[in-house]
Order: sequence, then C-alpha cells, then structure tokens
Amino acid sequence: MEEAIGLAGAIDLEVAESLIIPISSPRPSTLFGKGKMLEIKALIESSGADLVIVDHPLTPVQQRNLEEQWLVKVIDRTGLILEIFGRRASTKEGVLQVELAHLNYQKGRLVRSWTHLERQRGGGGFMGGPGETQIEADRRQLQERIIKLERELDQVRRTRQLHRAKRKKVPHPIVALVGYTNAGKSTLFNRLTGAEVLAEDMLFATLDPTLRRMKLPHGKMVILSDTVGFISSLPTHLVAAFRATLEEVIEADLILHVRDMADPDRAAQAKDVEAILKSLGVGEGAEQKLVEVWNKIDLLPEEAAADLKVRAENSENAIAVSSVTGEGIDELLARIESVISGKLVSRTVTIAPDQMTLVPWIYQRGRVSKREDMEDGSVLIEAEFTGSDSDELDRRMGNGPKPDADF
Repeated sequence: MEEAIGLAGAIDLEVAESLIIPISSPRPSTLFGKGKMLEIKALIESSGADLVIVDHPLTPVQQRNLEEQWLVKVIDRTGLILEIFGRRASTKEGVLQVELAHLNYQKGRLVRSWTHLERQRGGGGFMGGPGETQIEADRRQLQERIIKLERELDQVRRTRQLHRAKRKKVPHPIVALVGYTNAGKSTLFNRLTGAEVLAEDMLFATLDPTLRRMKLPHGKMVILSDTVGFISSLPTHLVAAFRATLEEVIEADLILHVRDMADPDRAAQAKDVEAILKSLGVGEGAEQKLVEVWNKIDLLPEEAAADLKVRAENSENAIAVSSVTGEGIDELLARIESVISGKLVSRTVTIAPDQMTLVPWIYQRGRVSKREDMEDGSVLIEAEFTGSDSDELDRRMGNGPKPDADF
C-alpha cells in the first residue's frame, strides 16, 4: 500500500483514501463484489475524489464497468506506471519507448472510448454498426503508429550497438547500476562520478539512462551507467519497450545491484530485480559480474548498521555503503577495481636510469608505499598494482610481450 501511495505521489496526486480489499474470488466483470463496490462509491462521494487507482491489473471490461459504476476515471497499476513514465521521459528515446508502451496498453481498451456507439445490425444482417467501424479505424491507426515507433526504436537499438562497438575499441569496462526504484542509484551515481543526475526520494525519479566516465583508485577508467529503476509487477509493455535501454545492463562487465537496506521489503524487492534481470538474459553465471551494494546504512539504527557492515565484510559479493554520507564508497571502488582488473599484487621493482619515464606511470597506476633513489641513478619502488596493471608494467619494462600500439 505504501508503494502504491508512493507511485501516486510521484505524479503529484493527492491520496484522499486508501484501503486494502481481500478478494476470495475475483469477478470477471468488476473484480470486486457488490458490497465493496458500494463501499468504495461512498468513499469516492464523501472524499470528492475524481480518480480511483486499483493497484492490480484490470481488464478493459473491468475498467469500463468500474467507471460506469463509480462515475470517475479508473486506472490500474500498469496505467499508473505508464503515466509516471510519460511524465519522466525527457530524451527522444525515452519518449518513444513510453509512447510505444502506452499504445500497446491502449490497443485492447479502445472499446471504452466508444461506448456511446452501440453495435447495430446492418442491412446484410452481419455487418457491424458505426461503433464497430470507428473502433476498427482507430485500431488501424494505432497499429500503424506502433509499427512506426518500433521502426524508430530499431534505429535507436542499432545506434546503441554502434556506440557500444566504438566503446569496445577504447576498452573502458562498463559498470551498470540496477535496483528497485528509489533504492538510491542516482545518488550513488552522483557520488561516484560527480554528475548531477536528478536524485530525489521519489519512485522513478530517473527514467532516461545516463553514462559517465569514472576513474578508479589506480587510475583505470570505467563507464558507469545509471538505468531505470525496477518495480514489482513491472508491466510487460514497459519491459519490451525499454529493452533497447536495458541492453546496457546485459552488455555490462559488472552489475552493481543497489539495495535500500532501510526498506522493510528489501528481500522481496531483491527477488523482483533478480527476476527482471533473468528475463533480460542476465542469469546463469552472472554471479561473477554482480556485486550487491547495500545502500542507505545511514538510515538504520546504529546496531543494525554495525551488524550489516559485519555481514557485508564476510560476504564475497556485498558492500555496505551510504551514498549520502560517502561511508563505504572507498571499499566499493576497491571492489569494482578488483572485479574488473583483478586482485591487487604487491611488487618491488627497480627502475633503471634509462626507464625513468615509467616512474610517473607507476605513481599514476599503482599505490606506492616506498621509494628509494639509488646511487647508480636507478629507483627502487614498492607498490601495489591491479593484476592487469602488473602485467602491463612487465611489458613496459621489457619482461613480457611488447605493449600494444595504443600504449
């Protein structure tokens, strides 16, 4: 119920009344029984409400019948989420995706728009009357628009594939943020990259994906991607429409599953996110490239936060952080680096006088703990490197294969 109220608040709706209705046997025509229908109608009249949100899928017939009974506009969960997405979309791609989802949703509900045009028997006995003709004309227009949007989104998908191909030529690994809506992904994104993406305590504050470059502690560059938040019972129209965007997650080298650890429903939310990832094709073998970020520890009581930190320390794929205070961010960056580049390797190297150009590179890519300038002009350095940088150092010092032309 809190989530449903939060969804309504996300588009500035004022909730006058809310109630939970147990239904033993859903009615095909109205979903609710007669007694509940009357009870809700009385609530509508006493509160002066002009919209009813049913946090459950409604068939077109149920939606039409409820509106006729209550004399107000009625929308279901899918309709509400589509309204939010319609308001949030700001890029051309986002607008296209939302419009496509909207049209697919409306396609089966056109009968509601033409209830004043009754089916009439024509002269031939089987021909539909003007109402049926009008509905069919509208359906054809809708279908033509859907086909056009799908073509445009195919072009978007191809463009994204080209961008990904270009990024692979400059091998910056991709790190994707995923999570339930309002888990704090955008706040974490801003903390890690210094960007100014909209971050509010609101469901679906971010809709359009954002990518930014981010430097890890040892200097390696990665691309961080912020994606749309997930939610339970996410409409299939939306999953299909946003597939072009969510492909960024499939292609990612590392997925950070951001979880709101201050939310009592966090376990159920995590299952919803995992189910959506699985439906996108991120399933078997994904454990190696998935790290859980246990966010919002600053909102927990002191004892609960301490216990969570201990659990995270003993876990191989979890980090406890606060994206607001910055606590745990250094550990998160180190974990990202270890997954992408390998574990840190301690090295002691002697740089000959004719290799002094390597010293700035070592300071840039390694964590130097000791330096000693020798009498013969060489330099002894003790430092920690990622596995890939340690191999690169060997190549640069002539101990391995020659570096690529890029270096």
